[in-house]
Amino acid sequence: MFNPLIIGLIVFAVILAGAFAGWVLRHRLPEHQLCDETKSTVTISMAVVATFSALVLGLLISNANTSFSALGGEVTTLSAQILRLDQLLRRYGPDAGLARETLRQYAELKTADLFPDNPADVRLSDPETYHLLQQFEDSILALKPATARDKWWLDQAMTLAGKIGDTRWLLTQQVGQGTPKAFVALLVFWLTLLFASFGLFAPRNLTSAVTLTLCAVAVAGAIGMILELEQGFGGLVHISPQPMREAVNILRTELVAEAYQ
Repeated sequence: MFNPLIIGLIVFAVILAGAFAGWVLRHRLPEHQLCDETKSTVTISMAVVATFSALVLGLLISNANTSFSALGGEVTTLSAQILRLDQLLRRYGPDAGLARETLRQYAELKTADLFPDNPADVRLSDPETYHLLQQFEDSILALKPATARDKWWLDQAMTLAGKIGDTRWLLTQQVGQGTPKAFVALLVFWLTLLFASFGLFAPRNLTSAVTLTLCAVAVAGAIGMILELEQGFGGLVHISPQPMREAVNILRTELVAEAYQ
């Protein structure tokens, strides 16, 4: 996966290069090609490109924010399912102690996979963690319910365990569905043309240079933010780890408290 910060810097360099290319071209073209009629034609043409660029940028930001919110919701749901599953097993009785311990280990590993200390170590689909979830399911199946009540607890627990397994795949698939890079390249091309038109008729002074540079930073920052939101995990803007960490802390506290009872 490409680093959004690096892509943002590349976009900034390309757009700014287009602006200063237009700036340089202004002083190499004959004056009759820079008349008011030419300026009007370029302005109207670039207004169309600017409109498309603004619409596409707004759409991409909206989609990226929706994707980011969906990922955050999946993580919150996962933490809630883990806590609910532990509650069901606790009500089942002491025989579910091994399953609850395995569930705690799974929650710790999953939290470490999604929110490691080093953002580069994010693992959305860790085989070891998934194998631990399968061990947890096996430990539930090994239980022998003595009453209809106990059987109901186990049925509910298996249903939740299946949902937790589904969440693993949902997280992997949602993070992988980013904006096609070809589409981002086309948008950068539009923006480069737009900034080249700005530079073509901009006066050659410090104010123009600073203005074009700051505008390029703003646009490149928007594209970088889109890619950051789509990444979800491990970036400068990332899903909050608080729900999962809080779930792990609750599981640890409950098991320690029960050990002293």
